[in-house]
Amino acid sequence: MNGMSPIVKATTKVFMGFITVYSLNIIAYGHLTPGGGFAGGTMWACGFILLVLAFGKEDAFKIVSQRAASVADCLAAFTFLLVAILGISAGGFFVNFLSKGKEFNLVSAGTLLWLNIAIGIKVSACLFGVFVALAIFKRSKTSSEVQ
Repeated sequence: MNGMSPIVKATTKVFMGFITVYSLNIIAYGHLTPGGGFAGGTMWACGFILLVLAFGKEDAFKIVSQRAASVADCLAAFTFLLVAILGISAGGFFVNFLSKGKEFNLVSAGTLLWLNIAIGIKVSACLFGVFVALAIFKRSKTSSEVQ
C-alpha cells in the first residue's frame, strides 16, 4: 500500500482544497493584506508536499508531475520578466503600465497583482521541486557505517 493510512488520505483530500483556496487568496490579495506571492506560494507548495506524504510519490505525481512543476516554474519566471519588460513601454523597467483602479479592490495595484501571481507560482513550483529532489535522494552509507 502506497502512502499513509486511509484516514490520512481522506483528511488530505479534504484539506487540500482548503489549503489551495487559502494560498491562492493570500497570493491574490497580497497587495492589500499581509502576505503575497512568497507566503501564498509557500503554503501552496506545502499542500503539494502533503499530497506526496499522504499518498506516496507515485500517486501524488499523477496529480502534480515533476514536469508540470518545472513548466510552471519556467512560465512564472517568464511572466515576471514579461511584466518587468512591458514596463519599459511606460517609461522604465518595472514601471506600472496598468491603471490603478479603485482603492482596496483586487485590481487596485496595477501590475503588482500579476507579479504576486507569478511569484506565488514560482515559489510553489521551486519548493515542490526541492522537496521532490530531497525525497528521491538516497543517503549513501559512510565508511564508518559500513564497518
